[in-house]
Amino acid sequence: MSPIATAPRERIGLLGGSFNPAHEGHLHISKLALERLRLDRVWWLVSPQNPLKPVSGMDALSTRLKNAKAMAAAEPLITVSDMESDLGTRYSADTVNALKQNYPDVLFVWIMGADLLKEIDRWKKWRALFRGIPIAIFARPPYPLRALSSRAARRFAGARIKAYRAGALADLRPPAWAYLRTRRHPQSATRIRARRKETTTAGRK
Repeated sequence: MSPIATAPRERIGLLGGSFNPAHEGHLHISKLALERLRLDRVWWLVSPQNPLKPVSGMDALSTRLKNAKAMAAAEPLITVSDMESDLGTRYSADTVNALKQNYPDVLFVWIMGADLLKEIDRWKKWRALFRGIPIAIFARPPYPLRALSSRAARRFAGARIKAYRAGALADLRPPAWAYLRTRRHPQSATRIRARRKETTTAGRK
């Protein structure tokens, strides 16, 4: 893995996902994270293959990586990487552990949407992820109420901090997580793929 240059005690948010494709919603949550969590940078970790998502309909990693870099090209504080391929990790908890070993002086925060909090208990080693890194969860429609009543939210209820303290999240020892209600962005990869499919179908008629 080609290491990414970092500074001691740098505060970096990790936004993992398939990025199939990368879109404005990813930029939206990244900018919010930079501001609300007082981060220095955000790394987009483009996953080789999400274990919970089908291979069918998944663009090649090289395509998704290229598109993600193009989407973030104008944002100097966002770094796009496929480092999970080099690390040989498949699960988020393992990726976090590997990154902490490779970058021991960096303060990492995991970033995700409320839709993932709702289903994170299906992830392999999800408890280890909560215990391994502070987590910032951004509200996305229509998930807020269901997300906060999810198994993971209930399991780690005692580790939740108030939203106004989110700027200190990177400094906290995990488990620690914050739930941030923010202005929402309507874009999603699912909607983009659906529009592509509609366009392709219409073109064949």
